[in-house]
Amino acid sequence: MSLSNFSILTVCGIDEIAACGASPVSHVLSVVDPELPELQAFQGFAPHSRTTIRFHDIIEPQTNKIMPTRQHMEEILAFGDAMKAADCTDGHLLVHCHMGVSRSTAAMVSLMAQAAPATAADEIFARLRAIRPQAWPNSVLIAFADDILGRDGELSEGLCRHYAHQRHFRPDLADWMIELGRKREVELARDR
Repeated sequence: MSLSNFSILTVCGIDEIAACGASPVSHVLSVVDPELPELQAFQGFAPHSRTTIRFHDIIEPQTNKIMPTRQHMEEILAFGDAMKAADCTDGHLLVHCHMGVSRSTAAMVSLMAQAAPATAADEIFARLRAIRPQAWPNSVLIAFADDILGRDGELSEGLCRHYAHQRHFRPDLADWMIELGRKREVELARDR
């Protein structure tokens, strides 16, 4: 399960970006907070295509915070469409957010589902865990991807199983999500 034309898929947090430049990166998707200044880490990279999308990593409305919207997911998938059209034979896709745990992993799942519509959600989430073991994709973003890609709830169901896997093997993540006000996602962690 891979994105066509991309031999390397990377998900990371801001503090890991500089290390990713050692392997030439062809495409970057930055999913960051609206108030975050432009990142200097990319100045040392070879020329690459980069898209930045800005919203907060929340799943419920909060004062002075920007919720993920359907339009944000449409922008992520438009980035995927542009990658498909890229004249790239051995690309390296880097998707990052602040910590490399939630927004970026939701974006990567969505891009993988877009690139391989016949691939089962569980296989996509297993591949995501291989790329980023601490993945806890934002459920709001996954629901939008599910709808836009016409997956009829399959990605959301797979996300629940992914959360269950993470809750079992990485209980620290579930505890952290509860601390961040994302108890609803932890409660979705169940086998289906």
